[in-house]
Amino acid sequence: MNEKKTKNIVQGIFEAEAQSAASIREEQLGKYSEIAVNMFHTPVLTMREKLFPAFGEFAAKVTKGLEVYRTMYFVNVLHIDMAYVAAILALIGIYDVLNDPLMGIAYDKTRTRWGKARPYVVFGAIPYFVSTVILYSGAMVLGGSATNDPKKILFVFVMLFLQETFSTIYSLPRGNMLTLMSPNPEDRINVGLLSTYIGEPGASLVYVIIPPLMELNNKGYIHLPMSQVFMITAIIAGVVGSAGNIVMAVGCRERILLQPKPAPLNKTMFYILKNKYALRNFAASFATGWWSNGGYSWDVVTQQEIFGGSIPSFVAYLPYNILNTLSVTFIPKFKKLFKNNNRNAVIALRFWDILTFIGMTAVGVPNIGKDRKWVMVGIYAFFFGLDGLNNGPANVFEAELGREINDYTEYVTGERPDGTFGILANLIMKITQPLNTLLTIKLFRWSGYDTSIKMKPWSQGDKVVYQKIFFLWQGITVLPNVARVIPYFFYDLVGEKREQMYIALNERRALVASDSNSEVDALAEAIRTETQAES
Repeated sequence: MNEKKTKNIVQGIFEAEAQSAASIREEQLGKYSEIAVNMFHTPVLTMREKLFPAFGEFAAKVTKGLEVYRTMYFVNVLHIDMAYVAAILALIGIYDVLNDPLMGIAYDKTRTRWGKARPYVVFGAIPYFVSTVILYSGAMVLGGSATNDPKKILFVFVMLFLQETFSTIYSLPRGNMLTLMSPNPEDRINVGLLSTYIGEPGASLVYVIIPPLMELNNKGYIHLPMSQVFMITAIIAGVVGSAGNIVMAVGCRERILLQPKPAPLNKTMFYILKNKYALRNFAASFATGWWSNGGYSWDVVTQQEIFGGSIPSFVAYLPYNILNTLSVTFIPKFKKLFKNNNRNAVIALRFWDILTFIGMTAVGVPNIGKDRKWVMVGIYAFFFGLDGLNNGPANVFEAELGREINDYTEYVTGERPDGTFGILANLIMKITQPLNTLLTIKLFRWSGYDTSIKMKPWSQGDKVVYQKIFFLWQGITVLPNVARVIPYFFYDLVGEKREQMYIALNERRALVASDSNSEVDALAEAIRTETQAES
């Protein structure tokens, strides 16, 4: 009896829900098979709807590029001790334990005439980017070299708190917009292609502003305070970010028909247990969630002090910048090579990345020297160029694989709990946050890097310090990257199984729509007509 009860409990946790596409009888869904096949095979997005998410991605990349230099801004421009910075980031991480679930619950329960995600993107983007601008403008008001000034520490904490709050409000819905716009995989891959092509220059915009101006300041060629540089860059990010995301939200439609009344939270937050693919990815992330690279802008240190400044750094990055842009043209070729099998493509391309980082570290670390900057430039240009060669396909295929995994949740549960889906994962991941913080501080101290010395070529004067810096920038990321690839070896949602899942999923979506409309045949015909017209 106990064995039978245990079996029922296990089935209740891990098996498909009774009203999901995986469980509903075929005769209920069969009448929608034609429209379901059309939805899977026929692209429906207009060119405008393909371009607008790309503009939103450009805006996101600008802000993401600024975040690369966030810790350096806190330590070198605001002059806050690294230990305080790590503690603040840890506290903000703990705040996420409350912030993320609340937003996830609100998002999953949202059903409006304008859609599920669009209202949050429209009204959440502006306060997020405003708080970002204020954060990076703080050094204009809060000067001084005291690294333990309570005013500066409080300012950073409050602004990060606000930024994280509004980031959660708008970024979660924005990240799920594409899954609601079209059920067609070809549509989503094409949007990913354009987003990669247009979005990457957004990050490059920041990279070509901050490091060169920092170098010119440090060498005395100009006297433009870095506080102004960060403020101006943040304003650019804020304007572009607000406009780009609002344009995307206003100009794109949500076509996926969702269940009108979502399941209660106590069910949806555990739906990760019904998604074996997501559960494996979570286990891999949890296993390396404590990992850190020391939390500092080691790329800037390498560019300014090991490579020797902006001109050598430009040469070092040139192959990557060219090949990274060209890599989007390889997407159709990789699709054909891997026969539309996203799993095999992601495994191959991510191991490609891992091998380039291993090669760069193994060859680069021994060759670091005061008079060997051009040797290091050549090593970096070669290996990072190889990495950029596959960026477009790797990013697009992995993003689509992630959407397939989320779609599988809807397939086995009948719900799209994109917000609450991650609650369990986020709560458990926060267990590793203290370890991450401790490792960040220890690795930063282990590096031996002195932030009080201006960034100039070989200004630290110690080969071992620079070898550690290069390792923290490149080599230390290999372990988590390997761990995150392993679950894909067990991913079997490919080929006919994948197509059958999507057809059943689209059949159920049509069935759900028919429950709120007595004209079932008219509804099916309307969807069919729209699909054919927009193709």
